[in-house]
Amino acid sequence: MNRDYMPLFKVAVGTKVQVSELLSAGLPRRRMLDLGIIPGTAIDVIRKSPLGDPVAYNIRGASIALRKEEAEQILVNKIS
Repeated sequence: MNRDYMPLFKVAVGTKVQVSELLSAGLPRRRMLDLGIIPGTAIDVIRKSPLGDPVAYNIRGASIALRKEEAEQILVNKIS
């Protein structure tokens, strides 16, 4: 099992990753779960805004923008 986890915010545009773990708690965690961001979910990094925050992701067929502080709480690993 690959344990090279990184925060979602550090993933380059055009990369496909898989959610490994959510670090957030409380309402922020509930929001991530409601968006379908659970361990095992595949996420495509679509594009970054001109200033780098927020970043658009394709999650379960929907384009979702997450701010840096949200994306830092999602640990992912690259899909080969």
